Amino acid sequence: MKPLRTLICTVAFVALSTALVAQEKFEPIFNGKDLSGWKVPDNNIWYLVQDGILQIRSSPDQKGSVIWTEKEYSNFVMELEFKFIAGTVDSGVHVKCEDQIQIGISGSLKRDMTASPYIPGKGYPVEAEGVKELLKMDDWNQMRIEVRGTEYAVSLNGKKVMTYKSDTGKEKGPIGLQLHGGKDMSIDYRNLKISEL
Repeated sequence: MKPLRTLICTVAFVALSTALVAQEKFEPIFNGKDLSGWKVPDNNIWYLVQDGILQIRSSPDQKGSVIWTEKEYSNFVMELEFKFIAGTVDSGVHVKCEDQIQIGISGSLKRDMTASPYIPGKGYPVEAEGVKELLKMDDWNQMRIEVRGTEYAVSLNGKKVMTYKSDTGKEKGPIGLQLHGGKDMSIDYRNLKISEL
């Protein structure tokens, strides 16, 4: 009887896991050819597209900016790849407007805070764990951001490193990619896709 019960539990778990994965239907939010679907700053010289890669580059005056999706999102899973190219990289993914998942060096803390949430007015309320061992400085990194309401979970290169519930987050808003001002930096993004939940 015990082996049968174990088998039933295993089958139920696999079925549930499969159902959850099946609910994730990803669609690209960057087509790899141009910036269709994004609100691009006037006189754009910061966000370039080449060979399927979104290249973010500082201008000589090091002016900061954010590129925003035209569409707004509520609950979603976003996956992307990023690669540090040069300089002091300070970038990140804005989640439904102001809250942000950091990628690179924090301007305020002067150290790498990749995968940690930056919350306006609060700084970094929690720090992602194990990032130093996971982060590839000279290769592509894979990031997964899960957003349910105002709760965020981030995985880096296949391992969950952070969860945080924001009390100032919005229920709905666009997604942004940041180029921090006052930095000489270059970062590449590719394979940006999203599954609405």
